[in-house]
Amino acid sequence: MPPLTPMLAKSASAIPPGMQYEAKWDGFRSVVFRDGDSIELGSRSTKPLTRYFPELAEALLRQLPERCVVDGEIVVIREGRLDFDALLERIHPAASRVALLAGTTPASFIAFDLLALGEESLLDTPQHARRGALTAALRGVSAPLHLAPVTDDPALAQTWFEQFEGAGLDGVVAKPLNLPYRPGERAMVKVKHERTADCVLAGLRLHKSGPVVGSLLLGLYDASGRLQHVGVCASFPMRRRKELMSELEPLRMTDAQGHPWEQWADPQAQAAGRLPGGPSRWTGTKDLSWIPLRPERVCEVAYDHLQGDRFRHTTRFRRWRPDREPAQCTYAQLEETAHYDLADILGS
Repeated sequence: MPPLTPMLAKSASAIPPGMQYEAKWDGFRSVVFRDGDSIELGSRSTKPLTRYFPELAEALLRQLPERCVVDGEIVVIREGRLDFDALLERIHPAASRVALLAGTTPASFIAFDLLALGEESLLDTPQHARRGALTAALRGVSAPLHLAPVTDDPALAQTWFEQFEGAGLDGVVAKPLNLPYRPGERAMVKVKHERTADCVLAGLRLHKSGPVVGSLLLGLYDASGRLQHVGVCASFPMRRRKELMSELEPLRMTDAQGHPWEQWADPQAQAAGRLPGGPSRWTGTKDLSWIPLRPERVCEVAYDHLQGDRFRHTTRFRRWRPDREPAQCTYAQLEETAHYDLADILGS
């Protein structure tokens, strides 16, 4: 019975041998509970998602076994690839908006594990046997319910890792064949893409604990010469946060006047470009203020992939680049991935 925290994965730099391999989907992790006419879509944090995806709940009621618990990913597919921004828009407080988006940007569910079937719990069942049971239980299902492709061939997994990114996926997950399901534990292995980019340091936010660096605000110049806010890097030890505060003091501006992002508080300017501090239903009453820095310093950061014109996740600081000029930090340096049609993945 819900709630149930899904099993998680720890990061690795290479695909390990001797495991079961799946693509890593970029969506909302969800454990689905069905019992007759009742269905609940639980999130990674165990909060219910059912009300936001009525069309998906209806489809899962039609196709899932009458009593089961299935682990998977909620995604939105547009133009042959995953669209995480469109998925984010599906979480809306207004029922009328939820109903509208259910028709215009319907969601899909990628099933990759079976945790219970009928009266039987499968949590202690080995991974390979759970996968066999999942395949049998979902044989013949159709969109928007999909069975995630799987392989035990590490060479094929490496091919998936290289090709599937073009469809919006962000790596490969490896699961030990005899692994029981361990809710909340990082018992699987994930291998994600990592690239580096030189970015302009243009601002910072303070840490919640006090006057030390919480995150660094990063920018890239677009083709028109505008500095666009593309993300942050935020993982620093507390000692380093204090050092950065002193180190960056000479770049600190008294206010945002004359800064490329000086209009960050203007809703029209927010709509016209990427600026820090844009309010949304995700930030609520959170303090969005930031400290402007003269955009004169360049840092190299590691990132996994882009979502539109920004970094999908928080980047990792690598080093300062005193040999680079801020004007060299453009979108042109970013590697473009070859397009791969998601239908070729789900159709397999």
